[in-house]
Amino acid sequence: MSVSTHENRKSRASTGSINIYLFHKSSYADSVLTHLNLLRQQRLFTDVLLHAGNRSFPCHRAVLAACSRYFEAMFSGGLKESQDSEVNFHNSIHPEVLELLLDYAYSSRVIINEENAESLLEAGDMLEFQDIRDACAEFLEKNLHPTNCLGMLLLSDAHQCTKLYELSWRMCLSNFQSISKSEDFLQLPKDMVVQLLSSEELETEDERLVYESAINWVSYDLSKRHCYLPELLQTVRLALLPAIYLMENVAMEELITKQRKSKEIVEESIRCKLKILQNDGVVTSLCARPRKTGHSLFLLGGQTFMCDKLYLVDQKAKEIIPKADIPSPRKEFSACAIGCKVYITGGRGSENGVSKDVWVYDTLHEEWSKAAPMLVARFGHGSAELKHCLYVVGGHTAATGCLPASPSVSLKQVEQYDPVTNKWTMVAPLREGVSNAAVVSAKLKLFAFGGTSVSHDKLPKVQCYDQCENRWTVPATCPQPWRYT
Repeated sequence: MSVSTHENRKSRASTGSINIYLFHKSSYADSVLTHLNLLRQQRLFTDVLLHAGNRSFPCHRAVLAACSRYFEAMFSGGLKESQDSEVNFHNSIHPEVLELLLDYAYSSRVIINEENAESLLEAGDMLEFQDIRDACAEFLEKNLHPTNCLGMLLLSDAHQCTKLYELSWRMCLSNFQSISKSEDFLQLPKDMVVQLLSSEELETEDERLVYESAINWVSYDLSKRHCYLPELLQTVRLALLPAIYLMENVAMEELITKQRKSKEIVEESIRCKLKILQNDGVVTSLCARPRKTGHSLFLLGGQTFMCDKLYLVDQKAKEIIPKADIPSPRKEFSACAIGCKVYITGGRGSENGVSKDVWVYDTLHEEWSKAAPMLVARFGHGSAELKHCLYVVGGHTAATGCLPASPSVSLKQVEQYDPVTNKWTMVAPLREGVSNAAVVSAKLKLFAFGGTSVSHDKLPKVQCYDQCENRWTVPATCPQPWRYT
């Protein structure tokens, strides 16, 4: 009988223990998706047609529902589209963006770049392709910059991208001087402007910038925004403004004198200012409270020994916290901060080889990346930021790899780096070649104090670079010769 035959077959397979073979083909899912995509392209077994703009896309409901809760709800609920064979998005989504989402649904792959990341994030959030939304947010986090942080702040706020929002917010606070002059700032909604200007962590060395930003924002669309002026004035620490500026500029501002509430706010701040100037008791008003600057102090590098360590000095906790190591150990390099990034340039690496490498530490993401190398390898040089560009000044060159270096090659040479274009260019050379000088920027000019001359003497000179004229001058002498300052 068939039953006994089956039992015998089962008996012969039995050895007293269960023998199981689990077959799994790792490429099976990919091959199924590939074939489904082929069926889609050939319009075989498709049961829904998506319209966007002037284009149409045949698809399989099951595939769309499997990768998007938006489509799952649409096709399984009582919506009209659950019965229709067509779904029309009209102009709510660009056809090229919809095509990218569908390609991802049928292949699990999508190319994200600077041109499509924002649109993909918006569409991914709208159609509930959460993986796409999160991937685009991660891409935008890595490409965050002072020139786009306001736009990213609004985008992340609209689509609940928490990490992108936090990073954008911190960058806006730390780069307020530059963002406040942008068109994006003037177009911000009122609540976002109030939140920015009232922040305790807003980084500004001059409260006049905050006041002028508030006035500029109101003036941008005066008929609609004048009513918000009192609320914005309350975000400004008016009593921290210079007394003459407060009484002659702010108090006389036409927008303020024409509005009773604004005028009262300014009058109160003047009373606070006079109380401060006369040292007449404690002033507790918010308009006189200094902001908590968000500057961080980092320790790194050295002259004598190779070093790959980076430390953050936590001034509140009174601790020194180790951060991500420098990828390439070195000594006698230079470090400079621009916005939320720390740039280390040149130095000497293994076997005292002189480097032209540039490493960048992103304090927001806490990670290192490599920038374009300098034009000249150097060590013992100085660096400073001027008008959002990095300048490296003097130092020893790779001409000999050791002292003394050739004064005609590197000691006089000065390079400028633009973080936006990631490019280096030569600018006017120093009047006298130096190494180990103190290099700083102030009042829109670059200064090199002292240093070591070609003959290894300590120098007393102050050399000054004017970016507009692209030339160095020697406007003063230090009180005494010095170097390593």
